[in-house]
Amino acid sequence: MYYIADTNKPFDQACEDLSKAVADHKFGVLHIHDLGQTLRSKGFDFSEQCRVFEVCNPGQASKVLAIDINLNMALPCRISVFSENGQVKIGMIKPQAMLAPLSNEAALSEIAADVEQQIIKMIEQAK
Repeated sequence: MYYIADTNKPFDQACEDLSKAVADHKFGVLHIHDLGQTLRSKGFDFSEQCRVFEVCNPGQASKVLAIDINLNMALPCRISVFSENGQVKIGMIKPQAMLAPLSNEAALSEIAADVEQQIIKMIEQAK
């Protein structure tokens, strides 16, 4: 269900390299949520770092929405850069596994598999 890669890069460098990898694969970063900073700013004790990148390939997203508009609630894809006990990681929930319970359309499965492979390449490039 998850694809998570460890990296020896510092957190900020991994985030920067992920942004570049996303662009290299013709996806766009729509937004970056800094969950760690948000939690700390709200007074919660959160010692780890966590940024969630919302990424999208408009061509693939339009195909998904043409199959089932309800899947807008599962878009865009998310890639996280986070720390766990001092180890920086980059990961995602696999699109194919996430969308499978929502639709049994073969075309959707093919799109999700393609997007998943592209995001794995992004993660591997960034790590």
